[in-house]
Amino acid sequence: MEVIDAIKARRSIRKFKSTPVPDATIRELLDAGRLAPSGSNLQPTRYVVIKSPEARAKLRNCTPLPFVADAPVVIACCVDTKALGSSTKRYRELKEAGAFVDTPLDDPKSPIQPRKKDWDEASAAAYLSLNVAIAIDHITLRATDLGFGSCWIMMFDQAKTKEVLGLDERYNVVALLPIGFPDQSPGPRPRLPLNEIVLKEL
Repeated sequence: MEVIDAIKARRSIRKFKSTPVPDATIRELLDAGRLAPSGSNLQPTRYVVIKSPEARAKLRNCTPLPFVADAPVVIACCVDTKALGSSTKRYRELKEAGAFVDTPLDDPKSPIQPRKKDWDEASAAAYLSLNVAIAIDHITLRATDLGFGSCWIMMFDQAKTKEVLGLDERYNVVALLPIGFPDQSPGPRPRLPLNEIVLKEL
């Protein structure tokens, strides 16, 4: 499937067949997320794969949406809140990989060289969560490509979900991603036309 075809075909699926998702498929989906870009290559996304009926049953107490736990697998997409602490290391890895060759970023004397930045808590959380969102979208498109359905879920109790997943304070859950074979075939969702979302061309 071409990328544009996956983009057009993807739907938020809220009804799944009980057919198990093969472990090999789950690995492919996680790898699609792993390959997603992130700011300064921080790679702050972490995952918890929830497959067992017992673990999925516990999720029912974390979200008012019953179809989440009905999916044969749920991927909890999490953020490492300490990821910014590795920014210098991640930047060095990018430089050593040749990512900045023939750009001002390759010049150590350049005024646009990255500098350590003091983030307030809200800005850091928003920035890191944005990077997780990119990875999630990679997963949903790969799922579509492989014939599976998924749905972004952000309607859940953070504290209860972290307790069920056994996560310490370093990690927060950004979204739950139920995945399985679709048991529905929804049509295209309404979208605004381009002339309403393009503000101007300069």
